[in-house]
Amino acid sequence: MLRLNRRAFNLRLLATGVAAIATPVLMGRASAARPVLIASLLGENKPETKIWFKIRDLVEAKLPGRFSFNIVPNAALGGEKDVNEGLRLGAIQGSLSTLSALSAWAPESQLFDMPFLFRDAAHVRATVTSKPGDVLKAKLEGEGFIVGDYVNYGARHLLAKESLTRPGDVAGKRLRVIQSPLHATLWESFGAVPVGLPITETYNALATGVVDGMDLTKSAYAGFKLYEVVPDVIETGHIWASGAIVFAKPFWNGLSAEEQQVFRDAATEGAQHFNALIVADEVASVETAKAGGASIHAAVDRDQWIAGARKVWAAYAGKVGGMEAIESVQAMG
Repeated sequence: MLRLNRRAFNLRLLATGVAAIATPVLMGRASAARPVLIASLLGENKPETKIWFKIRDLVEAKLPGRFSFNIVPNAALGGEKDVNEGLRLGAIQGSLSTLSALSAWAPESQLFDMPFLFRDAAHVRATVTSKPGDVLKAKLEGEGFIVGDYVNYGARHLLAKESLTRPGDVAGKRLRVIQSPLHATLWESFGAVPVGLPITETYNALATGVVDGMDLTKSAYAGFKLYEVVPDVIETGHIWASGAIVFAKPFWNGLSAEEQQVFRDAATEGAQHFNALIVADEVASVETAKAGGASIHAAVDRDQWIAGARKVWAAYAGKVGGMEAIESVQAMG
């Protein structure tokens, strides 16, 4: 609890500091410009930050001089949980978030985390742009998050210090998991020991042996330079990591109808831009990781991986609308 309180304090302090630093710039451009503080977990060269440059430029083109975006990269405003709490407080105006992290407020989002549910990126997009995505938007709005659109981070794969290609290989291993009970249940089904940690603490945890491995997308794997501490990538592709372009409800409610529409349109175009960037970035990320010593392995005994992971379907059906909802998504696209 003390750690979380200190983080909340640091979040407010940093948000205030960034706003203060930006003030002279704002005054130089247009005194009426409203600051928009954006948090990004990764660097300026990654899609997670580039999407906000795109959204900023689209908004500026339609509403010149009305807003001043302050895009803060490299998790300087905290990890996903910290940032999402900042969004609810209104200290941060916008960010990307995995739907996994948002499950703390909307358990229904775990539908999109069901292992081995989605075939490919097109299947994911068809789902988030239909009824399941609309239902989740409404739920999240009630919790203080306005979803501009959804993005696709790519498939999550197992990362380890050795080649754990078979389901039985992970038994007894300590695996860092995103702070979502569903992810913990997934790895428990294979006999692993899940350890919930923010992504910002993962590198050190792997380096010091607190955990033996984790799962993540290839793009983020390279972005956080995790190939330095977990050089083996096992291509399980067990979960497609969906995310949302999220705006703080207090900020959103202060916008006019015209401004809200501009931000919605910018988010939709930004999502398309992000999804295209991720595809290209994943290819480049694999090459970066290989150059840093990473090895890529195919998952073996895939039927056993799928059988073990689908125990999660039964365990979480009641939280995501029932098995019928899961099977409906499976048949979609």
